Amino acid sequence: MMGKLLDQINSPHDLKRLSIFELEVLAEEIRSLMVDVVSVNGGHLSSSLGVVELTLALHYVFNSPLDKIIWDVGHQSYAHKILTGRREKFKTLRKYGGISGFPKREESSHDICNTGHSSTSISIALGIALARDLSGKDYKVIALIGDGSIANGLAFEALNHGGHLKKDIMVILNSNEMSISPTVGALSFYLNKIITTPLYNKLKNDLTELISNIPVLGQKMNMIAKKVEEGVKNLLVPGAFFEELGFRYFGPISGHNLPELIETLKNLVKLKGPLILHTITKKGKGYRPAEVNSSWFHGSSPFDIKTGQPKETNHQETYSQIFGNALVEEAYRDDKIVAITAAMAEGTGLLSFQDKFPGRFYDVGIAESHAVSFASGLALEGFKPVVAIYSTFLQRAYDQILHDVCLANLPVVFVIDRAGLVGEDGPTHHGVFDIAYLSHIPNMNIISPKDGEELRAMLKWALNFKGPIAIRFPKGSPFEFNKETEEIVYGKAEVLCHGEKAVIFAVGNMVYPSWQAANYLAEEGVNITVVNLRFIKPLDKELILSLVKTIKKVVIIEDHINKGGLKGLFLEIFQEGDIGNLVVERINLPDKFIEHGNNQVLYERYNLTPQGIITKIREMIKD
Repeated sequence: MMGKLLDQINSPHDLKRLSIFELEVLAEEIRSLMVDVVSVNGGHLSSSLGVVELTLALHYVFNSPLDKIIWDVGHQSYAHKILTGRREKFKTLRKYGGISGFPKREESSHDICNTGHSSTSISIALGIALARDLSGKDYKVIALIGDGSIANGLAFEALNHGGHLKKDIMVILNSNEMSISPTVGALSFYLNKIITTPLYNKLKNDLTELISNIPVLGQKMNMIAKKVEEGVKNLLVPGAFFEELGFRYFGPISGHNLPELIETLKNLVKLKGPLILHTITKKGKGYRPAEVNSSWFHGSSPFDIKTGQPKETNHQETYSQIFGNALVEEAYRDDKIVAITAAMAEGTGLLSFQDKFPGRFYDVGIAESHAVSFASGLALEGFKPVVAIYSTFLQRAYDQILHDVCLANLPVVFVIDRAGLVGEDGPTHHGVFDIAYLSHIPNMNIISPKDGEELRAMLKWALNFKGPIAIRFPKGSPFEFNKETEEIVYGKAEVLCHGEKAVIFAVGNMVYPSWQAANYLAEEGVNITVVNLRFIKPLDKELILSLVKTIKKVVIIEDHINKGGLKGLFLEIFQEGDIGNLVVERINLPDKFIEHGNNQVLYERYNLTPQGIITKIREMIKD
């Protein structure tokens, strides 16, 4: 063939005319394109580099989109996107208006479902398989899931049901020893200790053939044969656990050996019932910096290809780092403090705590529900559990928050990282629902710092609070006000500046742009009041009512969707107070799933900037 192979691949069908050697060359071209694009745009590089051959084999053997390939989480789907007609668009990866970093149905018929959170693939695949059979159709359903994701309870529920239904479904379990942080837990250890292919499938087939050649000797022989088979399986099969759930287990095999992958998949296509193929891959495969530092390249910022180093180094502490360092300081003073996270120790700033207090740090893996109930048990016995989880993932533990923590009014501190917009990861990762899903739960309290110093003060205060409390802060580094932080008093807000034209009630990340807007307007002779709410629940009712009785133009600002956000909480207060007519405007996010793109682009689009705030104030006061 002339020219680059990748230039000739416009759909998975084009793969089927290539030789194995050409597929291996193509794998390297795909890796090169990934590294080039992610070095500019940022993204989930190491996961996608690790499954290039596996992706090629899947599309070589199966017929997507007729056959349904479900990508768990989806951060490993870059090769899939490149092979399914999005090669030219790949340079727009994660950019505003470009293609998503995760499978997205609106982009391609090859993206069977929208994904972004872990452990959903087997459940979705099983539902599709059942729908296929009920409709009398004929196609294959394949779910690809990692060793970190399969440890989640949802995956176990799906495996349990799938083994019971006995539907034709293939689960590809890919072990690479890494989710966001290194995979933890007994199941991970069980999977990753397997380094040689099992003898079981050959022995099972030989045993079946042997038994079939023995004359029928009645029920006793059948029972003996069954026991012999189970004994062989339990001795030799690393996948015995899955076989007990009703899935036939195959592997493990190398996820980088294309001939073996293709041959194995072609053989498995002929089998019926629920199957598991176990593959072993190396995260970051083919790009040395990503192989060495796969955790950073799990979700990297733009980097220099030659060195693998970030192009822009932020020397300012992030909210996550400030929290982690502050928690370490508090833990030295209080041995009842225990830190818990769910496969995101590095992202939530807890690596230092883990290093200094290993006996009081627990990464439970991708198991957010368990993390919360686990924390409730610690709280019941007098400890001070701090549960640090991204906003979008804490959604997965809603019932445990309500039932196991808030119902008993237990002193669990929820540290909600990545609250608000998170940029290029898009709608599955924006933390714009937490106020809505937490504020209506009795006993829950919610606070949000305007800067790093206030975060430190809030954490110190929250660790001595006698009930559940959530501290909500955004991704990235805080704006610093360079002013002394006032003492945290339960349910009390902070007035940053005074003016009679309008009053802004802002929370967390939205306080600084509100304060900037007030400074700009003051230069024009327009003086407004800016309130740092601090407490989202309970709101400072006394202060709010005292201000709006004299200042009749109100702006409520938050980096959260409208429904279930601050405006509804404010309107309840306004209805209770004798305040007369008010003009109430809100600047927040619309009630939709917010698209992916650079955070600054999104802030500007939704007027969550000083200029957007100034425009709104001017519109309100012009009459």
